[in-house]
Amino acid sequence: MNTLQARLAVLPSDRLQGIRRGIEKESLRAASDGSLAMTPHPQALGSALTHPHITTDYSEAQLELITGVHATPETCLEELMQVHQFTYRSLGDEMMWVSSMPCILPADETIPIGRYGSSNVGRAKSVYRMGLAHRYGRRMQTISGIHYNWSMPDVTSEQYFALIRNFRRHAFLLLYLFGASPAVCSSFVAGRNHELQELSAGTMYMPHGTSLRMGRLGYQSEAQASLAVSYNGLDGYAASLHEALTRPYPAYEAVGIVNPGGDYNQLATSLLQIENEFYGTIRPKRVIFPGERPLHALRERGVEYVEVRLLDLNPFVPVGITGQQIRLLDIFLLHCLLSDSPPDTPEEIAALGRNQHRTAAFGREPGLKLERGDGEIELAQWAAQLLQAFAPVAASLDAAHRTTDYTDALRAANALVNDPDLLPSARVLAVMKDEFDNSFTGFARAQSLSTKAKLLALPFSGTQQARFAAMSAQSIQDQKAIEAGDSMPFEIYRQQYVSPDRLGLGKTAIAPALAAV
Repeated sequence: MNTLQARLAVLPSDRLQGIRRGIEKESLRAASDGSLAMTPHPQALGSALTHPHITTDYSEAQLELITGVHATPETCLEELMQVHQFTYRSLGDEMMWVSSMPCILPADETIPIGRYGSSNVGRAKSVYRMGLAHRYGRRMQTISGIHYNWSMPDVTSEQYFALIRNFRRHAFLLLYLFGASPAVCSSFVAGRNHELQELSAGTMYMPHGTSLRMGRLGYQSEAQASLAVSYNGLDGYAASLHEALTRPYPAYEAVGIVNPGGDYNQLATSLLQIENEFYGTIRPKRVIFPGERPLHALRERGVEYVEVRLLDLNPFVPVGITGQQIRLLDIFLLHCLLSDSPPDTPEEIAALGRNQHRTAAFGREPGLKLERGDGEIELAQWAAQLLQAFAPVAASLDAAHRTTDYTDALRAANALVNDPDLLPSARVLAVMKDEFDNSFTGFARAQSLSTKAKLLALPFSGTQQARFAAMSAQSIQDQKAIEAGDSMPFEIYRQQYVSPDRLGLGKTAIAPALAAV
């Protein structure tokens, strides 16, 4: 019996039954012709500042749909489906773009940034997004994905960081199995250096790509590449973020806080404006108190859950993710938690970054090799080894839940590794070729219209409609109450929010008048 099996053997069923998950799903609103919607966030969806389930991410046109915390994949997907159904009923002629890579984009400077009203916290959210525009451009921010939040009872911060280290080591497997963005509209890369090949007029791609979203064209940052963030423990991780949040960065100092016309360019001139700007495939997280900075929450109360951030939208399913995907994620994360997890090193961190980019751009290339230890191993061989190691984890989850669903999910993953033509990234290119003359926009537009029609045709009771409409109405009232309660000048608010005093380490960190950006 190996270490993993020994730990599984003594793991009580109630802890496995106590696994909780939630989903945050981003999608661009698009016009019926496949171009980015330039309209405001629909009023029927309520306030993007205060609605518990429907908000916007970067752009005013980028919806973010959020579930609560769920004990089963089924109830999580059911809630996500209902949020989708209500949202679609409020979009008129528009649709939700089903691909992670964006629809037809206008000029970069005309992509609308999210708007959240006149309150200090609402303004801060918009200023933060303006800062992202100055730092990385707006196009990069229109990429969409799914974030999967996961926890298990009685897991310590140290154990969550061990999970995170293993997750990063094996993340290539999820990019390979679930990557669904091998192609992109040419408007996304116009004027940029890239390694893509032209597939057809208006479409660029990587022949063996899996997830361009997670590759060099996705959420990448030369500035952040200078951050050698270690995941060997909470203290070291927090210290790395603390420095990035407080160290001035010359290129961002040149941008300045306020432009000559008096408009705000960004919240701060540090390498990171706020914690959320730090890009990563997985984050340690903690629910924050009103007015609390996320880093302070982690330092004070430890890690509560992890946020998996590397999932592409699956364009072939209505809500972008399936129950089998969720179950494989549960198996994957539990395996990461229970397996030995040696400390990371700068050399390993650099190698993992290379593996990520290699898998994203060339993952389906026959014989592709990744770095492991001091040598290399074929991706397919490493993937098969991992899936084999997952078998006892799947069996334990099945036993705890009295089902075979986890073993079935593992079997489905093995089928994908054995036949790469079944991978979502391969299917996207195959359908584009067979039905849309190799047009990414043609494919994604047709899938988006079909998905909209399917979801609008599903039953949605008057009671459900009324419940969501009431939530939207309440969120508008909540936003008005926040705006009415503001008395602090925005510049004072901004200075207090970005103050190093609020990042923890024993200093006063919560200002009651402030809310999280």
